[in-house]
Amino acid sequence: MNPIADDLDHGRLPALADVRRNLRVPWYRCRIERRTLQELNEASDARGLVQAVGHLGLWAATGLLAFHLFTHQIWWGFLVALFAHGTVAAFFTAPHHELCHTTVFRTKRLNELFLRVFSLLGWLNFHVYRFSHSYHHRYTLFIEGDREEVMPETPSLRPLYLLQLFTVNVTGGYQSRGIVPTLRNFVRLACNRLDNPFNSWGPELYEGHRADGRKAVSWARLVLAFHAAVIGVAVAAGEPIVAVLVSGSVFLANWLRYFVGVPMHCGLRSGVADFRKCVRTITLDPLSEFLYWHMNWHLEHHMYAAVPCYNLKRLHRAVARDMPAPRTLVGAWREMRATWRRQQTEPDYAFDTPVPAPRGGRAGDGGGGAADALAASMGGLTPRALADDERPS
Repeated sequence: MNPIADDLDHGRLPALADVRRNLRVPWYRCRIERRTLQELNEASDARGLVQAVGHLGLWAATGLLAFHLFTHQIWWGFLVALFAHGTVAAFFTAPHHELCHTTVFRTKRLNELFLRVFSLLGWLNFHVYRFSHSYHHRYTLFIEGDREEVMPETPSLRPLYLLQLFTVNVTGGYQSRGIVPTLRNFVRLACNRLDNPFNSWGPELYEGHRADGRKAVSWARLVLAFHAAVIGVAVAAGEPIVAVLVSGSVFLANWLRYFVGVPMHCGLRSGVADFRKCVRTITLDPLSEFLYWHMNWHLEHHMYAAVPCYNLKRLHRAVARDMPAPRTLVGAWREMRATWRRQQTEPDYAFDTPVPAPRGGRAGDGGGGAADALAASMGGLTPRALADDERPS
């Protein structure tokens, strides 16, 4: 459990309107040629379709296989297929994240279409996430503006928690979505409760933006209605397994999504204007990287957030001399666990990633100008309401 998140007193934090006006984090960004960055920022409908349709295709294929084995009572095969199905579905948070940035497809309507498909199937609310994630990128691990990731967090390996991650996730946790908290959150939103919409956020997330809050409420109601219909039709047709495979899939076999998702920020420094110190990149096998939509190149994503996910490895190669070496998945977990153990006696400790000496990089949020705007772009992530607030009056 996160002690800071538990004790977060939202009334003592500055108003987000004041944060947007007054907090300008001078982020260090590795130097990259403008033409190279422009090329890397180019989205492709073809590559976007491979990523999105490929992910949905794996989900459909494992689901159909599980259904076939279930109806033929091949129980061991069914359990294996169900495990694979849940493993694939647990990663629906990755396309939800990328499509919120609107960088996957050149054609924006395709971004919006697939965003809604993955959000509906994955029990996700992109209206809330766009608000939250805009702050997360602009103020990464600065508590004044980022309550999506509040450190320290626990890289838990508790046996009962691992049992849930390898079977049915009921209670959820950090980088892990359980049935109970997900349903509770959607019901609260559907009842127009915006006081705790996501992660460590309180009512301040939508303060001054109630119209945008109503969009989140409407989407929550649509998601609940969709899954209620799926469950109702499946039960009425005498095939409740369909409800499990469609509406329940994201809560099954969350193990891999948990293990690759926790290292992105866990154990790293807060309140430092260098993404190399507060974000981790890890290397993964090709299948895991595909399911995670290449977000294992997470440091590169934060540094230049308008680069489509399938170009992040190329971005890494372009700036590698100014970056810390990527961790392996096992190495990252060893680092996090060692940090967590030290935090038991030194609560303020955080791992300070060794980085190369600065090579003349630039601050993307403070200097203005075309180069800074290109570097600091987050794609189309920022909701119009927040973008309008940030324009000079």
